[in-house]
Amino acid sequence: MEGRDPVPDEIRSALWTGEYFNEGTDNKDIFDKLREECGVFGVWNHPDASSLCYYGLHALQHRGQESAGICAVHNREFNYHRGMGLVKEVFDKERILSLPGKTAIGHVRYSTAGESKLANAQPLVFKWRDGDLAVATNGNIVNAPAIRRELEEQGSIFQTTSDTEVVAHLIVRSKAGSIEQAARESLQRLNGAFAFVIITNDKMIAARDPNGLRPFVLGKLGDAWLFSSETCAFDAVGAEYVRDVQPGELLVFDADGMREERFAEPERRAVCAMEYIYFARPDSDVDEVNIHTARKRMGKRLAEEAFIDADVVTGVPDSSISAAIGFAEQTGIPYELGLIKNRYTGRTFIQPSQELREQGVKMKLSAVRKVVEGKRVVMIDDSIVRGTTSRRIVNLLREAGAAEVHVRITSPPFANPCFYGIDTPTREELVASSKSVEEIRQMINADSLYFLSQEGLVSSIGVGAGVHGGGGGLCMACFDNDYPTLSKEEAEQATIAKC
Repeated sequence: MEGRDPVPDEIRSALWTGEYFNEGTDNKDIFDKLREECGVFGVWNHPDASSLCYYGLHALQHRGQESAGICAVHNREFNYHRGMGLVKEVFDKERILSLPGKTAIGHVRYSTAGESKLANAQPLVFKWRDGDLAVATNGNIVNAPAIRRELEEQGSIFQTTSDTEVVAHLIVRSKAGSIEQAARESLQRLNGAFAFVIITNDKMIAARDPNGLRPFVLGKLGDAWLFSSETCAFDAVGAEYVRDVQPGELLVFDADGMREERFAEPERRAVCAMEYIYFARPDSDVDEVNIHTARKRMGKRLAEEAFIDADVVTGVPDSSISAAIGFAEQTGIPYELGLIKNRYTGRTFIQPSQELREQGVKMKLSAVRKVVEGKRVVMIDDSIVRGTTSRRIVNLLREAGAAEVHVRITSPPFANPCFYGIDTPTREELVASSKSVEEIRQMINADSLYFLSQEGLVSSIGVGAGVHGGGGGLCMACFDNDYPTLSKEEAEQATIAKC
């Protein structure tokens, strides 16, 4: 191993040019990969707020590709536009110019609660007794169905199937004397994961759930304040990261400036582990932990826990590239581009036949024959959900002539559904809930298979971490069945509702 360069300079460089970012029309649509619900972006007190929202949402595109929307406030009047598709498909220069104002909120959506249709695109905009109200959120409100039934029995008429509308109804029905007090009362009723941005004709409110399940950050650009689901969006608009919005915190912006308040005391810290493993962009920091660095540590820890003698290491694009580099650095086995992602294909999961879906994996991924032919390959991936994708990719490598394919996964076995804004199958569909590691290995046709231990994952995220201070404060319910806001009975009911 001595003398071999495990990670070529061009691979390192490509990570920071955007080549490996989770971008493009086919992001995360390789069959059974997980999908997260949304990304939010907000701007207060900037003369070109809608343009900032546009670029911020473009940076957050990996968090949702179904719909995009922006609502801006100009002279106390709301102007908004929403559409189905990617940010660049929904907005053009003329559309952005039609949304003037110094305040704006934006949203990209992938639905895990509510149907995929224009009515559910956010921000949701409403008229009420005190003027206009717009709401955008990332996450999932677990008790939204129960609250919705209660409100409907009291006469509320819902216009969407989105759980976000529940919050708007709670706010407008409140008898509180101010919008911030109404928001505080409404948020106190919610169970689940959420990062909210709310605007009225003269105020902006931001809030994060008491467990901090979904990431949410505060930034500054000159005299303007910004909010985002990830720090990478601040980099896209030249803003400075200030701090994370704290769990249970309520921030209010109006003519008097910013006020830091609370709607709830912080509860058990439970940042979603999958943000570090898969969802967030590698150039983002989540709770002061850099994603690329954390993923490299996952790869290094995998190499320590499950070393295998091989000829090349390759990562499944895009989220596993950083971990594959870490594995290569730790072992001295060269990293190679054994798998190439085609970023210009359609969404194969909507193809009408199984035969076309099977062909779709070859449209989205190609194995580089000259790299893997006759080689013992270590394939790094972030997770195994149903197992179908892993089997197809392993077979791609074998068809390209790989002598052996050893699979290493940067997460523990994904055995439990998520109710906090990640679109996961039911427990029965999750392969790790019913099969052993050996059975999964046989199913995906790998020569060996290893999942990162829970201890290894916590250590990889927590070493050198900011607020984690040693690795605590993660939600790993999808691995260990320990839901931070749900009892076992509530989790079972949420499963029924999900079906």
